[in-house]
Amino acid sequence: MAVGSATADPTRIESKQAEAQQVLGQINLIDHQLEQAVERYNLANVRLDGIEADLKANARHLVIARTSLKSARSHLAKRLVAIYVNGAQASAMEVLLGAESLDDLVDRLETIEQVGNQDARVVGEVRRFKAELKARKVRLERARVQQRQVVAQRAAERRSIEGQLAMRRRLLASIKSEIAQLQAEERARQARLQREAQARLAQQQQQRAAAAQAQADSAAVPTVTDVSGTSEPEAVSSATIAAAPPSRYGGVVGIAMQYLGVPYRWGGADPSGFDCSGFIMYVYSQVGVSLPHHAASQYGMGVPVSRDELQPGDLVFFNGLGHAGIYIGGGSFIHAPHTGDVVKISSLGDSWYASTWVGGRRIL
Repeated sequence: MAVGSATADPTRIESKQAEAQQVLGQINLIDHQLEQAVERYNLANVRLDGIEADLKANARHLVIARTSLKSARSHLAKRLVAIYVNGAQASAMEVLLGAESLDDLVDRLETIEQVGNQDARVVGEVRRFKAELKARKVRLERARVQQRQVVAQRAAERRSIEGQLAMRRRLLASIKSEIAQLQAEERARQARLQREAQARLAQQQQQRAAAAQAQADSAAVPTVTDVSGTSEPEAVSSATIAAAPPSRYGGVVGIAMQYLGVPYRWGGADPSGFDCSGFIMYVYSQVGVSLPHHAASQYGMGVPVSRDELQPGDLVFFNGLGHAGIYIGGGSFIHAPHTGDVVKISSLGDSWYASTWVGGRRIL
């Protein structure tokens, strides 16, 4: 037996590690592309919900317009019978008998001198309801075309996502042992970040309680006035003036941390699995705030806030609005990263998040 067979070749180990890093780079690229595809899929769902709501409302109004048109036509027919029975003038009789249809008669009826204000109103209603019926049919057909397009887009995005996921699984299988080591290291890092975040959250809660107590105490102390009887003005520090109003939803951090470890699931928006925008939507819904299931749409909510002004509860966005999370303080944020991962804590200073930073938003 060869002497060196029981020892690993350092050159071979280095080569394997370099290969693993290259594969990891490919997987990261797929993850970033998947984020964009998932958010396009989410946007298609948001648009589809809007189209379907419009379809329902339009169909309801279409029924009302048809009923109204039927009623107006019936009323008009009765008036025409009355004109005929009561003896119409010759010109009126020619119009009545020469009409090829009720619609043709409506067009001709304006020439009849015997038509009074009431009859003219009925004719106007018939025309108005006819026009509404026609317009709503056009809107309904246009909405159905849009619906088919969005459904096709969503199906295409689904196929794209599933294809990229299959490639990702194959790449992962090729470096299974290296991934196991990286996962062990990441679990240890997450445990540390979670301890730090929980300590920071406890400190924030203590500070809020102390501030509330101080406010209650100051309310019980009489205001000191000067000799003229006016209140002494309180000094305002420039540090208290911020570009955006103070965060109202710092409490979502505690809610979000309850879901640490929940697996990523693309299109997911409940504790069985989240994607990035679904996680934010679900967490904020727990405090009565409705946000869309789409990162770029969430970026349009609230007000902008600079990176150095972030407060717990603010939303943070990356990767061309393809990814988002919730800021928890201390330069960290909580998010649902990508397929194969779980809800976790990451740092804004991590190279990828720092290089793909888009901006922050404060929900008001």
